[in-house]
Amino acid sequence: MPDIYNIFLKNYTAFGEATIVTLKLTSVSLLLAMVIGLIIAFFKISGNRLLYGIAQLYITVVRGTPLIVQLMFLYFGIQELIVLPRFWAGALALAIHAGAYIAEIFRGAIQSINQGQMEAARSLGMSYPLAMRRVILPQAFKRAIPALGNQFIIGLKDSSLVAYLGVAEIYGIALTTQAENFQPFETFFVAGLYYLVLVIIFSYLVDKLELRLKVDENGGSGK
Repeated sequence: MPDIYNIFLKNYTAFGEATIVTLKLTSVSLLLAMVIGLIIAFFKISGNRLLYGIAQLYITVVRGTPLIVQLMFLYFGIQELIVLPRFWAGALALAIHAGAYIAEIFRGAIQSINQGQMEAARSLGMSYPLAMRRVILPQAFKRAIPALGNQFIIGLKDSSLVAYLGVAEIYGIALTTQAENFQPFETFFVAGLYYLVLVIIFSYLVDKLELRLKVDENGGSGK
């Protein structure tokens, strides 16, 4: 236990900076994944066989291959097309991975909304895109919050793999630190605590958001 405490004291600045990198990496990759996921979800529900096929192929490939393989493949593939900083290349690769899972979350949430609401919106003169944006998507987003929150936590933990691209996030700093102090158990224990704290904070914020949306849905009464 003293060794763990000493490692924390000696490296808290480096781990603190790495935590900021981890949060930035997670935020950027998940924002991009939300955009990708929404587009792919629309592909799947569009009724167009070509778009459906593209979406299905993308989701199948992502779900059927390990994340570390995707990360390396996409990282080097991206670098072949355009040279990006490792942070941005890693974030884009993580976004492409998470986008497949978020697409299915959005698709399920959209299709769970009663079809009669779309028909009612169209009968009022709204175009399909307008009805989707104003009527369907706000409700679908509320229903998707629990699953999205879970996916965000997974994305936070998945960001650790970007250390293998040379990005100095929490796991990357842990790899460097344990190579210098020859205390892998203690060092990775400290790194695990940082991830645990972030996950607890993330879970709390998602729960608060879910509760807030439920309160708003009930007219602010909370009952």
